[in-house]
Amino acid sequence: MNRICSLFNIQYPIIQAGMVWCSGWRLASAVSNQGGLGLIGAGSMYPEVLREHVQKCKKATDKPFGVNVPLLYPDIDKIIEIILDEKVPIVFTSAGNPAIWTPVLKDAGITVVHVVPNVKLALKCEEKGVDAIVCEGFEAGGHNGKDEITSMTLIPQVVDAVSIPVIAAGGIGDGRGIAAALALGADGVQIGSRFAATVESSAHDAFKQAVVQANDTDTVLTLKSVTPVRLIKNPFYQKVREAEDSGATVSTLKELLGRGRAKKGIFEGNLEEGELEIGQISGLIKDIPTVKDLFESLLTGYNQTIKSFQTF
Repeated sequence: MNRICSLFNIQYPIIQAGMVWCSGWRLASAVSNQGGLGLIGAGSMYPEVLREHVQKCKKATDKPFGVNVPLLYPDIDKIIEIILDEKVPIVFTSAGNPAIWTPVLKDAGITVVHVVPNVKLALKCEEKGVDAIVCEGFEAGGHNGKDEITSMTLIPQVVDAVSIPVIAAGGIGDGRGIAAALALGADGVQIGSRFAATVESSAHDAFKQAVVQANDTDTVLTLKSVTPVRLIKNPFYQKVREAEDSGATVSTLKELLGRGRAKKGIFEGNLEEGELEIGQISGLIKDIPTVKDLFESLLTGYNQTIKSFQTF
């Protein structure tokens, strides 16, 4: 049996990324109900809001689901407390040191996965006892690694370096991408942008339409001196670019970024002043399906791709 399916007790090795302002209980439960693993994105939730989403997700699915936790976010101790209180079975951690919270979570019987952008951190995660890792290429949307390693090169290097299951992420948006990731040695895939543009995603309709209208060159990795983030080029990005080109300091860039910039763009639909975080695969996204229809498309595309392979 596939190692990821066995680890999470799911039907397909397809994980929906825990994306800020997109990944509420509706999306997570819909993905889990289709046989994948849905993740609630705690990064955009106050602790009690997270509790509400976990409880609603439990009512909406009897299948396994998890929570994604960016470790550098505020109130991390309260977030972890709620995860323990609600007996969340699976936690994906990112943006921080896995050594701090992995033992706490595993002592509670929780399966722990950490997101990494390079081989060095993958090895560190394995050493600290995580159950699996997500290796994310810089094609991915949102916050990103500074190394700018593509998924095509990162996946096989991480697979060769560690013995624990590897989940590939970054630039995977259809069945062909799933087949490619598995061919490179990954045990499963984590898909973000494609799930962000679904009916069940909690993102604003205006944001979803911006994703559908994006082409292959419409995203950019920016704010590298602060924290790298991939987003759609828009008036806000142009201000960032002008500031960077004029030699703006980190403090000036942070002031320009301000608070709630991603919420303004993704959740409130402000396409002018918001941060429109999405991956390079957005150029491939042309519709806003239900999760059920998307799963059918992913599985059909995967099977067609496998059948098309020919030996030399």
